[in-house]
Amino acid sequence: MDPDDIMFNFFIHEIPAMSQASGVVINTWDELDAPLLDAMSKLLPPVYTVGPLHLTARNNVPKESPVTGIGSNLLKEQDAALRWLDGRPPRSVVHVNFGSTTVMSKDHMLEFAWGLANTGYAFLWNVRPGLVKDGMVALPPDFYAAMEGRSMLSTWCPQQEVLEHEAVGVFLTHCGWNSSLEGICGGVPMVCWPFFSEQLTNCRYKCTEWGIGMEIGDDVRRTEVEAVLREAMEGKKGREMRRRVLELRESAVASARRDGRSMRNVDSLIQEVLLASNMPIKLVNK
Repeated sequence: MDPDDIMFNFFIHEIPAMSQASGVVINTWDELDAPLLDAMSKLLPPVYTVGPLHLTARNNVPKESPVTGIGSNLLKEQDAALRWLDGRPPRSVVHVNFGSTTVMSKDHMLEFAWGLANTGYAFLWNVRPGLVKDGMVALPPDFYAAMEGRSMLSTWCPQQEVLEHEAVGVFLTHCGWNSSLEGICGGVPMVCWPFFSEQLTNCRYKCTEWGIGMEIGDDVRRTEVEAVLREAMEGKKGREMRRRVLELRESAVASARRDGRSMRNVDSLIQEVLLASNMPIKLVNK
């Protein structure tokens, strides 16, 4: 509700500009966002859904193509997390990642840490530089003692592969769109702690529209973290969340196949927008 908010003013500027475009490309698929896409199609130029983009690219781009070098990570991935997951029981690990831009207070960091430790579950937590507002918090020795042998702290990991690993049972996330799509495509229920921007909207859809998530309140408390994670991992609601996220995963996989709706939309985008306008196309692999 702040008229000086950066994202608010960004959208005030960008939304009218979208009407001047030849097409609008969105990283989603029709079954996930059908009501929104129907509404947008009445207001905007042709809308092309091409997602989930990481699956569309994986299924349809030759390995030797420069497109295979394109990614959305801002930090270098560490493969040790995948090796750590190997051999762990199915659906036994909580994956925790608050994204590349979210920050939290030292108090929140400690509450999340002890909430995770108190569940007794194994967890893989990406604790990147800059996650805490006032510098990295030193977690107490008794926390490390509590997690010894059953959990791993990493600075960053190949999240797509982690979420597709059979050992991962729940994803504790900030609800960024890339993470949301990767969670769905991994078939993993989500526990949500949105921070800003579209993350709050994504959280609402996961928790109330799609039925694949549960939310932790802004004022983080270890007791709530523990209780919500337990319900998501083992409770009745958690089982229903898993059923629904697996249904969404099936629709995502189908849409991203060579003959799926998203890939057909990519072809239409090329023919109807890029080639029709003689727009130069250049792929740069850096």
